[in-house]
Amino acid sequence: MINYIWFFMIFFGVVLGFFTGKVEIVSKSVIDSAASTVELMIGLVGIMCLWCGIMKIAEKSGLTGKIAKVLRPILNLLFKEASHSDRAMGAIVMNLTANMMGLSNAATPFGIKAMEELQKINEDKKRASDDMALFIVLNAACIQLGPTTIISIRAACNSQNPGGIIIPSIITTACAALVGVSACKLLERYF
Repeated sequence: MINYIWFFMIFFGVVLGFFTGKVEIVSKSVIDSAASTVELMIGLVGIMCLWCGIMKIAEKSGLTGKIAKVLRPILNLLFKEASHSDRAMGAIVMNLTANMMGLSNAATPFGIKAMEELQKINEDKKRASDDMALFIVLNAACIQLGPTTIISIRAACNSQNPGGIIIPSIITTACAALVGVSACKLLERYF
């Protein structure tokens, strides 16, 4: 569906440019935006490599393991069935730890593994369990201790203070996670 939307936007933009006699402006805009996109992506690749390296250092130094140890008791309280499965809890903890560090790309394989493990212990295979719904909410609204992707984008766009997003990010994601978990716990009583 999104392909159709993009096609129609581009098609109508070109047609409108043709009928208004401003095809050269449309062409120049397309070329300029393509060039700036390539520049942005090259800048992002370098910054993402830096953050991935920092995450590797955090992983090798044991920082992510320490975060996982702090998270495990809290998650054992939140997840009913999953707390009895070491494989499910391990994948959930690693997913949330990677998300907290702002590396959603690294979190994706753990998220998939967590859902597979949660499905194994799910009694009704045709319906998502309460733990699965809670995991999706926590995955989407995870507290960001280091929003590396946003910092990278801000740095690539020459922000004066790329790290200025850290404190607001922690506050807003903590609020989102709290509201999400509260809603899940409230709604699981009725559905």
